[in-house]
Amino acid sequence: MRESMAGATGGAGGRQEAEAGNGPGGPGGPGEGGYDATPFLPGRRARLPGLWKAAARCRGCPLYRDATRTVFGEGDAGAAVLLLGEQPGDQEDRQGRPFVGPAGKVLTRALADAGLDPAQAYVTNAVKHFKFTVPEGRKRRIHKAPNLREITACRPWLMEELRLVSPEVVVALGASAGKALLGSSFRVTEQRGALLPWPDTVRDGGSVPDVRGLVATIHPSAVLRADDRERAYDGLVADLRVVADVLGGPEGGGGR
Repeated sequence: MRESMAGATGGAGGRQEAEAGNGPGGPGGPGEGGYDATPFLPGRRARLPGLWKAAARCRGCPLYRDATRTVFGEGDAGAAVLLLGEQPGDQEDRQGRPFVGPAGKVLTRALADAGLDPAQAYVTNAVKHFKFTVPEGRKRRIHKAPNLREITACRPWLMEELRLVSPEVVVALGASAGKALLGSSFRVTEQRGALLPWPDTVRDGGSVPDVRGLVATIHPSAVLRADDRERAYDGLVADLRVVADVLGGPEGGGGR
């Protein structure tokens, strides 16, 4: 699930990168016009390494202030499958790589059990900085779900990843990932496990290639939280098998 250029943004902390330059609204972050990563995007000729480098300096929303670093996507740059999660977790924030914690291990195993090669996937998150809270009297950072405003602010990075990777199928892992692509009405429990049409709102005026479809499922972290982990895991694998079936069908290549 990794490629040799992975971790290009991981060598410098998000705070230090952010303090090095001035963006909209000055050093404090985004201006009064709202959260938006667009001003930090590189030119349209940039490839994935250039996108990773630019994302390390993103201050399109306040989440960069507390996160250790930007955690950008990585994997096969020509992947048939793009896996979209919510945001980095604690381990991802420390290491600068997506899905390296316990949820990532679940995802890697589930992909293999579904007949998909993890090494031929591209993995990323709807939000590129870790949002967390630290309860009073404790040191451990506790995950806090990003809100729709933060998801929308980070969406330009995702659109560029989609344009450059040009996957055949996108897998939305959890509610936040689904909302990033399908809007606030998305409900993972109602829409999981089926090939959904690629939304017109994501085509981005033709610059984002048409994807064959989107498959929604639970986030692998939900398996770890479930009372019946075996049942939750089996459901995740069943949803991912839909992707394998699509790629293995008459029009699918199963990889690139």
